[in-house]
Amino acid sequence: MKSVHVIISGRVQGVWFRAWTQKKAMALGLTGWVKNRPDGKVEALFSGPTDQVETMLKNCQKGPPLARVDSIEQSPADAPESSEFSLLRPD
Repeated sequence: MKSVHVIISGRVQGVWFRAWTQKKAMALGLTGWVKNRPDGKVEALFSGPTDQVETMLKNCQKGPPLARVDSIEQSPADAPESSEFSLLRPD
């Protein structure tokens, strides 16, 4: 099992990035969350089997069709308490 916190930079807001992320994460059986940040980035937590988390990270490097991903910062994280993958509101 692996959990990772990511911050995705580029043209990632206003291009359905959060909904796309939730759909992909749920298809992979991951738990966690995704949200827009006030600075224009998208933040997420992915948790699940290592192979599925790695696949999700690779998916995020491209993103949905209208997105442009410039960089992804990642760091280890604790697994979420929820057993779902949620869309969160910005802070």
